[in-house]
Amino acid sequence: MRILLDESLPRPLALLLPRHEVRTVAAMGWTGTRNGELLQLAAGEFDAFLTADQNLAHQQNLNALPIAVVVLVASTNRIELLRPLIPSLLRTLETLAPRQLVHISV
Repeated sequence: MRILLDESLPRPLALLLPRHEVRTVAAMGWTGTRNGELLQLAAGEFDAFLTADQNLAHQQNLNALPIAVVVLVASTNRIELLRPLIPSLLRTLETLAPRQLVHISV
């Protein structure tokens, strides 16, 4: 699966998803791009958008774009606190469908 890692998440998170093609917003040259435009750009090149922004679903019409969104929910975005979410994330990615919104938390 082609995954775009949001600026709100630490870049080393990509290394925990070895069976997937993961790029960061920064690597794509999209740093500072607002969520609506970012999702439109991502929809053309990625299957899923991975973020920690819990308000994204309330701010954007996710049904309008053919990209799934996965929100990682933790008290902070530090890799140490996100690492326990990885097994659930990997299971979710196996069945993730376009336009699907999934929240993953401990």
